[in-house]
Amino acid sequence: MKKEFRTESDSVGQLPIDEDAYYGIQSLRAKVNFDITGTKLSLPFIKNIVLIKKAAAKVNADYGLLAKEKADAIIAACDILLHGKHRKDIVVDAVQGGAGTSANMNINEVLANIAIEILGGKKGDYSLISPNDHVNMEQSTNDVIPTAGKLTVLDLAAGLLAELDRLAKTLRKKAEEFDGILKMGRTQLQDAVPMRLGQAFGAFATSVERSAARLENSLGEMRSVNIGATAIGTAINAKAVYFTHITEELSALKGEKLTRPHDLFDGTQNVDSFASVSGALKTLAINLGKMCNDLRLMSSGPRTGLGEITLPARQNGSSIMPGKINPVIPEVVNQVVFLVIGHDVTITMAAEAGQLELNAFEPIIFYQLFESLRSLTAAVRTLTDNCIEGITANEERCSEWVNRSVGIVTALNPYIGYKKAAEIAKESLKTGEPIKSIVLRLGLMDAAKLDEVLNPYVLTEPCGDDGKNPAPASKKEAE
Repeated sequence: MKKEFRTESDSVGQLPIDEDAYYGIQSLRAKVNFDITGTKLSLPFIKNIVLIKKAAAKVNADYGLLAKEKADAIIAACDILLHGKHRKDIVVDAVQGGAGTSANMNINEVLANIAIEILGGKKGDYSLISPNDHVNMEQSTNDVIPTAGKLTVLDLAAGLLAELDRLAKTLRKKAEEFDGILKMGRTQLQDAVPMRLGQAFGAFATSVERSAARLENSLGEMRSVNIGATAIGTAINAKAVYFTHITEELSALKGEKLTRPHDLFDGTQNVDSFASVSGALKTLAINLGKMCNDLRLMSSGPRTGLGEITLPARQNGSSIMPGKINPVIPEVVNQVVFLVIGHDVTITMAAEAGQLELNAFEPIIFYQLFESLRSLTAAVRTLTDNCIEGITANEERCSEWVNRSVGIVTALNPYIGYKKAAEIAKESLKTGEPIKSIVLRLGLMDAAKLDEVLNPYVLTEPCGDDGKNPAPASKKEAE
C-alpha cells in the first residue's frame, strides 16, 4: 500500500510529512538535524512538558484568552498523551541544538494534531489548532523547558531518596547485627587500632544519610520555576492574568508547591540550580564508591585477602576459574559512580557556558542529570537488595587479624609512653612475639592492668575523663 503524505511549511520551507504522523515539520527537521544519541526524550520529561501545556490551556480558557472549545481539545489531547498514547511521535533526540525548542515544538505539534482530530479535522490543519498560537499560547521554550526539567528532577529524585532511605536502614541493621564483632581498623591500608565491625557499617549508614540530606536540600531550588517568564524574563506576550495564575495552576496539577523566582531574568538565564543538584549527586556517588571499595577490600580473598566479611554470591565470577565469585554488585555501583562524576563535569561545563539571557545547553544538562538520577536509583536498589542485606561476618577471621596485629600497642601510650610502645611494636613485628607477652616480660605493667588496658572492646569507645581507656571488660558491661 502506497504511503500517503501531507505537506507542511515553516519559515525554512516545505516538507512532506507521513500522513499517519502526529508530529509536524519542526519535529521532522529536528529528527534529521539531531541524530545524536539515539535516545529520545525522557518519559518523565515528556509528561512534565505536557503537564505545563495542560496548565497553560486551563488558565488561558479560564480567563478568556483561548476559546473554550480549543482549550478543551488541547486539554483532552494532553490527557491522551499523558496516558501513554502517541509516544512514538515524540521523535526528537534528547540532545539537540536550540535550547530545547525542538522538544517543545515536538510536544506542541503532537498535541495540536491530536486536538485537531478531536475537533473533527485532519492532521496538519493548523487553522483549527495551531502548535504555536494555541498549544504554546503565553509560553516560550525558554520557560517551558527549564520548568519541565525541574519538575522531572523532582520526580526522579523522589525515587532515589526512597532507595537511599532503604539503604541507610539496611546498613543500620547490619551495624547492629555486627556490633559485637571486633575487627582491625586500618589507615593507609596499614594496621591501625581495633574497632567493631558494626562501627564500620554504622559509618556507611551515616554517610548515606548525610548524602540524602544534602540532595534533599538541593532540591529546594527545583521548586522555583520560571514559567511565565517567556523568552528572557520580561514575560513578553504573557497576559497579566496568565502570568498571575500559571504557577498556581501548575502547582495544583503537579501536586507540588511551586514558586516563581523573584528575578525572572536570573531564573531564565542561569542554570546553576541544576549544577547544585548534580554536585549533590556527585558527592553521593563519591560516598557510595568509597563504601563499595571498602566492601570489596573487606571481602577480598576469601583465603588470601582480608576475608572479614562475605558478600552474597550473585553469579559465577569467571569463565575459566571454577568456584570464583566476584563482588559484582559493588563493582557495578563503582561504575555508576564513574558515570555520575563524568556527568557532573559535563553539567558543570554546560552551566558555565551559558551566554547573556539564556543557556542554550539545557538539553545536555537534562540528558546527563536525568541519567545520573536514574542510574543512581538503580545502583542503590541493587546494592541494598543484592549485596548489603546478605552480607555475613567472618568473626573468626576478624578476631585473627586483631590478635596478630600490633595496633593495640597504641593503647599503651598513656601508660608507658610513645617511644617505649614503638619499641615494643617493632620487636613484635620482628619476632612475632605478642605485644602482651613482651610488656609482661619487660615488667612494664602487671597482668591485671594490662588485661584491662588491652581489652579490645574498651579500645573501640572514647576514653574516660583521665585520657585513658575506661575499665569495663566488655561493651555490654559498659552499657
